[in-house]
Amino acid sequence: MTTIQREPELIPLAMLNALAYCPRRFVYEFVQGEMLLNAHVVEGTLRHAAVDGDGTVWRGDVVQHRRVYVWSERLRIGGVCDVVEEMAGQLQPVEYKKGKPGRWQSDHVQLCGQALCLEERTGQVIAQGAIFYFAARRREVVEFTPELRARTEQVVADAHALVASGVLPPPVEQRAKCRECSLEPLCMPRLAEQLERWRAGGEEGG
Repeated sequence: MTTIQREPELIPLAMLNALAYCPRRFVYEFVQGEMLLNAHVVEGTLRHAAVDGDGTVWRGDVVQHRRVYVWSERLRIGGVCDVVEEMAGQLQPVEYKKGKPGRWQSDHVQLCGQALCLEERTGQVIAQGAIFYFAARRREVVEFTPELRARTEQVVADAHALVASGVLPPPVEQRAKCRECSLEPLCMPRLAEQLERWRAGGEEGG
């Protein structure tokens, strides 16, 4: 168990993605500061480097503001939007990801977190955003529905609770998530589950 002296002022937006994907991964990366590289992590870093760059770009009627820092004092989250697009006064965050649209929708939570920060900073209602997936070479439009907003705020609340408690959650049940996770060698989900079963059996026997 990890003991936390004090809670950081802001939870990074990227860590909302980690928690929505796997709470155990969130604790390893954000609370304990563990980070392991694999091919997926390296490729993602290189992909971001190709599109990262400060400044403003005009593409027809769309103004692209790159690397925009946003934050929410209410939710105590903050981070960098890859791009904030502006068209006819309307804003939408755009996130770049290396892979394909996933079934877990943790990317949607991260993007919605960006929108909540933008809304607090600008006073404007952000109806939708977009995620560009390099592997699929297409942009996915994400509607910020009441359900997605509620889920995102719950993830934020869970993040602050995990940081405050310092407790390492058990591995996720969806083992497919573990196969491409860079932290799988550190997490050792199968061993962790075996130890938990052994501990539970010992308590019942005692």
